[in-house]
Amino acid sequence: TRMAGLTLYHAAPSRSSSVRWMLEELGEPYGIELLALKEGEHLTAAYKAINPMAKVPALRHGDVVITEAAAICTYLADEFLGARLNMPVGDPRRGPYLKWLFFGPSCIEPAIIDRAMPRKEEPRRGMLGYGDFDTVMEVTAKAVAAGPYLLGDRFTAADVVVGSTIRFGITFEVLPKLPEFMAYIDRLLARPAMQRTLALDEELAGANA
Repeated sequence: TRMAGLTLYHAAPSRSSSVRWMLEELGEPYGIELLALKEGEHLTAAYKAINPMAKVPALRHGDVVITEAAAICTYLADEFLGARLNMPVGDPRRGPYLKWLFFGPSCIEPAIIDRAMPRKEEPRRGMLGYGDFDTVMEVTAKAVAAGPYLLGDRFTAADVVVGSTIRFGITFEVLPKLPEFMAYIDRLLARPAMQRTLALDEELAGANA
C-alpha cells in the first residue's frame, strides 16, 4: 500500500458519501477536501485537473487519483486487504462480487434515474443496458434477501456500492420500499462505520446549510 495518505474530495450530501462509508469501513486515516457544490467549487480548473468530469467523489492515494464511486471502492478493497472488504483473485466468489460492483452503477442507478426522470416514450428493452426496471428490482431484492449481505455472511465493497444506491433510491422515493430492501438497509445501518458516516456527513451538511 502506498505510504502517502488518502484524501477524499467530498460533498455532503452527495454520492461521495458511499466512498466515505467505505473509508470508515477500512479504518484507515483519511483526509477530506470539502467541495461546496452550490458555490461551484467542483467546476474550478483546479478540481477539473483532479476529476475532469467535475463530479465528486474523487480519491487521491499517494500519486494515484481514482474517480467513479464503485471504482474507488473496488480499488480501496484491493489496496487495503487487511479490512477483508474484497473477494481476492482466485476466490470463486470474486465473479459475483465484481458483478455486483458493476451492477450498482450500470443497472440499479440508471433504472432509478430513468424512473425519476421518465422519457417521453417507453424505450425498447434491448436499448437499455439494464433491460427493465422490474427485472432489476426483482434480481436485486432476491440477492439481498439471501443475505445478510450480497455474498452471504461476508460484507464487502459490493455492499457499500449496492447498499448506498438502494438507500439513495429509497430516500428519494424512486425505488419501491420492498421488505427485502428495507431489511437490508436496516442491516447496513446497524454497522458502526455507516453510523459514523451518517453522523459526520450530517455535521458537514449542517455546517453548509
